[in-house]
Amino acid sequence: MLTKTVFPVLAAVWGIAFSLTTIADEACAPENLGEHKTKLVSYKTSGQYDADLSAVAKQAQQYLQERLDKVDKPAIVLDIDETTLSNYPALKINDFGFILGGGCDLEKGPCGFLNWIEMAQATAIAPSLELYRFARANNVAVFFITGRPERFRAATEKNLRDVGYAEWDNAYLKPADLKVASAADYKAPIRCELQAKGYTIVVNMGDQPSDLAGGCAERAFLLPNPYYRIP
Repeated sequence: MLTKTVFPVLAAVWGIAFSLTTIADEACAPENLGEHKTKLVSYKTSGQYDADLSAVAKQAQQYLQERLDKVDKPAIVLDIDETTLSNYPALKINDFGFILGGGCDLEKGPCGFLNWIEMAQATAIAPSLELYRFARANNVAVFFITGRPERFRAATEKNLRDVGYAEWDNAYLKPADLKVASAADYKAPIRCELQAKGYTIVVNMGDQPSDLAGGCAERAFLLPNPYYRIP
């Protein structure tokens, strides 16, 4: 339902006044996309995003610490994108759109995501790196499970090592011939296999609900990701 003359607006460009037609019930309309993108930038630049990441990672570390002497072969499972590595420069230059192929120009854009992975320039998500270091210092096995394609293993492992993830027990990248409806259909079976080998996955941490679905972990910790959602 539309109503007229809700807000008088002066059109300075044309020097005339006109009436703004708008939706009567604003709750029916989704948030303006441009305004939402502005909020995404503010969420990052204000420091609130980092604070929220830290809050979740600290809970994960506290739980891990509580369980260290209570389980055999403790382990943590970590996702990579927006969990251990940040792709924010590529996301921002693409105006938060997803561009898969093509080159990556971080000055003017666009930045193709596959090229960005090959560049191995993603930065560490500091709270996750702290959790990783705590785990390694306490002889906890560390496993990465990512939806990145297997062909990007070399670039991904280089990127991880360059930013401080020096070693791990295994990193699982998605096989080229694997077709699944959800990331959970790929990640959960791997966790279950690790449990079958005797590991207790004390902490499973990711930025997508699909990183955590499917069980085979004591506790799941969801990091904030306002930028995209993977089924």
